[in-house]
Amino acid sequence: MAKSNKKYVIVRSKNAGVCAGYLEKKSANGQNVVLSESRRLWYWKGAASLHQLANEGVRCPNECKFPAALLGLHEMPEVCEILEVTAKAKASIASVPVWSA
Repeated sequence: MAKSNKKYVIVRSKNAGVCAGYLEKKSANGQNVVLSESRRLWYWKGAASLHQLANEGVRCPNECKFPAALLGLHEMPEVCEILEVTAKAKASIASVPVWSA
Protein backbone atom coordinates (compact mmCIF):
# COMPACT_ATOMS: atom_id res chain seq x y z
CA MET A 1 0.00 0.00 0.00
CA ALA A 2 1.31 3.46 -0.84
CA LYS A 3 2.33 5.66 2.08
CA SER A 4 -0.04 8.37 0.83
CA ASN A 5 -2.95 6.13 1.87
CA LYS A 6 -1.64 5.79 5.42
CA LYS A 7 -2.07 8.30 8.20
CA TYR A 8 1.02 10.12 9.40
CA VAL A 9 0.68 10.37 13.18
CA ILE A 10 2.41 11.41 16.36
CA VAL A 11 2.22 8.72 19.03
CA ARG A 12 2.94 9.20 22.73
CA SER A 13 3.48 6.10 24.81
CA LYS A 14 4.02 5.49 28.49
CA ASN A 15 7.57 4.12 28.24
CA ALA A 16 8.72 4.59 24.63
CA GLY A 17 8.38 8.37 24.42
CA VAL A 18 7.04 10.26 21.42
CA CYS A 19 7.43 9.22 17.78
CA ALA A 20 6.05 10.33 14.43
CA GLY A 21 5.47 7.93 11.56
CA TYR A 22 3.01 6.15 9.32
CA LEU A 23 0.36 4.18 11.20
CA GLU A 24 0.59 0.60 9.96
CA LYS A 25 -1.50 -1.18 12.56
CA LYS A 26 -3.39 -0.44 15.78
CA SER A 27 -4.61 -3.00 18.31
CA ALA A 28 -8.33 -3.28 18.98
CA ASN A 29 -7.98 -1.38 22.26
CA GLY A 30 -5.67 1.23 20.66
CA GLN A 31 -2.94 0.72 23.23
CA ASN A 32 -0.40 -0.86 20.87
CA VAL A 33 0.53 0.50 17.47
CA VAL A 34 2.98 -0.31 14.72
CA LEU A 35 4.61 2.56 12.82
CA SER A 36 6.76 2.61 9.72
CA GLU A 37 9.36 5.26 8.94
CA SER A 38 9.08 6.35 12.56
CA ARG A 39 11.15 9.20 13.87
CA ARG A 40 11.60 9.74 17.60
CA LEU A 41 10.72 13.27 18.67
CA TRP A 42 13.35 13.62 21.38
CA TYR A 43 13.25 17.40 21.87
CA TRP A 44 11.31 20.08 20.04
CA LYS A 45 11.28 23.86 20.16
CA GLY A 46 8.65 26.11 18.68
CA ALA A 47 5.56 24.11 19.65
CA ALA A 48 3.98 24.37 23.09
CA SER A 49 2.36 20.92 23.01
CA LEU A 50 2.03 17.79 20.93
CA HIS A 51 -1.30 19.12 19.69
CA GLN A 52 0.40 22.23 18.32
CA LEU A 53 3.19 20.09 16.88
CA ALA A 54 0.63 17.86 15.10
CA ASN A 55 -1.25 20.88 13.73
CA GLU A 56 1.51 23.35 12.89
CA GLY A 57 4.87 21.62 13.22
CA VAL A 58 7.88 23.29 14.84
CA ARG A 59 9.02 26.86 14.42
CA CYS A 60 12.69 26.20 15.23
CA PRO A 61 13.65 23.08 13.23
CA ASN A 62 17.39 23.61 13.68
CA GLU A 63 17.00 23.53 17.46
CA CYS A 64 15.03 20.26 17.58
CA LYS A 65 16.51 16.83 18.25
CA PHE A 66 14.89 14.20 16.04
CA PRO A 67 17.09 11.17 15.18
CA ALA A 68 16.95 9.57 11.74
CA ALA A 69 13.86 7.59 10.76
CA LEU A 70 13.84 3.90 11.60
CA LEU A 71 14.01 1.84 8.42
CA GLY A 72 11.92 -1.06 9.70
CA LEU A 73 8.68 -1.32 11.63
CA HIS A 74 8.38 0.12 15.13
CA GLU A 75 5.97 -1.41 17.63
CA MET A 76 4.95 0.98 20.38
CA PRO A 77 3.25 -0.50 23.46
CA GLU A 78 1.24 1.31 26.12
CA VAL A 79 0.11 4.14 23.85
CA CYS A 80 -1.48 7.12 25.60
CA GLU A 81 -2.18 9.32 22.60
CA ILE A 82 -2.37 9.16 18.80
CA LEU A 83 -2.54 12.48 16.95
CA GLU A 84 -3.11 12.76 13.21
CA VAL A 85 -0.57 15.14 11.66
CA THR A 86 -1.42 17.83 9.10
CA ALA A 87 0.52 18.11 5.85
CA LYS A 88 2.10 21.34 7.10
CA ALA A 89 3.28 19.69 10.33
CA LYS A 90 4.55 16.61 8.48
CA ALA A 91 6.71 18.83 6.23
CA SER A 92 7.98 20.65 9.31
CA ILE A 93 8.96 17.40 11.03
CA ALA A 94 10.73 16.27 7.85
CA SER A 95 12.65 19.56 7.75
CA VAL A 96 14.33 18.91 11.10
CA PRO A 97 17.95 17.86 10.52
CA VAL A 98 18.90 14.38 11.69
CA TRP A 99 20.28 14.56 15.22
CA SER A 100 22.79 12.09 16.63
CA ALA A 101 24.98 12.05 19.70
